[in-house]
Amino acid sequence: MSQLDITIINEENLLSSKQVDWAQRLLDYTKDKIAPEQSIEMSVSFVSEDEIKKINQTYRGKDNSTDVISFAIEDGEDQDEIEMLQQTFGIARNIGDLIICPAIVAEHGEEYGHGFDREFGYTLVHGFLHLSGYDHIDPEEEKEMIGLQNQILDDYGLKR
Repeated sequence: MSQLDITIINEENLLSSKQVDWAQRLLDYTKDKIAPEQSIEMSVSFVSEDEIKKINQTYRGKDNSTDVISFAIEDGEDQDEIEMLQQTFGIARNIGDLIICPAIVAEHGEEYGHGFDREFGYTLVHGFLHLSGYDHIDPEEEKEMIGLQNQILDDYGLKR
């Protein structure tokens, strides 16, 4: 049976348990839309502005806070080899880690005029898609990723 195993780290209680449960449900929904037959694992950490600024500086060389940083495990890896190992040993595909700053997400939701829930949902889905190998560097990839992202958000009830 395929599933999504998410480790959620909310040590500073930056989100309520209701918000964490909602994030889990949205990520489960997203997983079922893009990879219904796969078992996937990932982590999501909710951190302060100071913490995400440190992470952004350390790993991206940028001296500012941001809403989300994703660390995809499979970046540049041989997908055929990974899939063979997963099938042979029956292990879940570990796609990586999302680090999200709820305070910046809230600022963006206000700035863009659609509130926290829509922006939080966007951030979760967008990050999940990045961890799953989607990107928006070239126009064709962007069209595919953003189209899928918007469809998932709309179907989940998070329309703009």
